[in-house]
Amino acid sequence: MGLKQQLQEDLREALRARDGRRKSVIRMALAEIVNAEIEHGSELDDVNLVAVLQKEVRRRQDTIAELRQADRPDKLAKEETELEILKGYLPKFLSREEITEEARRVIAEIGATGMGQMGPVMGQLMPKLKGRADGRLVNKVVRELLAG
Repeated sequence: MGLKQQLQEDLREALRARDGRRKSVIRMALAEIVNAEIEHGSELDDVNLVAVLQKEVRRRQDTIAELRQADRPDKLAKEETELEILKGYLPKFLSREEITEEARRVIAEIGATGMGQMGPVMGQLMPKLKGRADGRLVNKVVRELLAG
């Protein structure tokens, strides 16, 4: 079963169980998927669906950080719950060690020796890791490796 079908099935279950929070989050995710499909011009494959969900996860993480700074525990719990629901639909991400290993392989292939080759390294690495790693972490790892 594809990710979109899983979301639709879970929405039906949330409706039956009268789980308002889960229903709301899944509806939002499905709406974002529909918007992305309209923008793309066709149905998205699971890799692109994961990218849409990752964007929503990052949005929640940013909101949580802002709410912590603003000392708003009332809204914080809601966002954290939504974040956990969304994370349940994401595949297991690669560990930092696995990302480092893949980055070293690409750096060796390209023969990159410094920060000047960051663009080509990221250009080859990101398609390999798409949907399996956080782009921010990949960027950080590559910077550390190229900086020496």
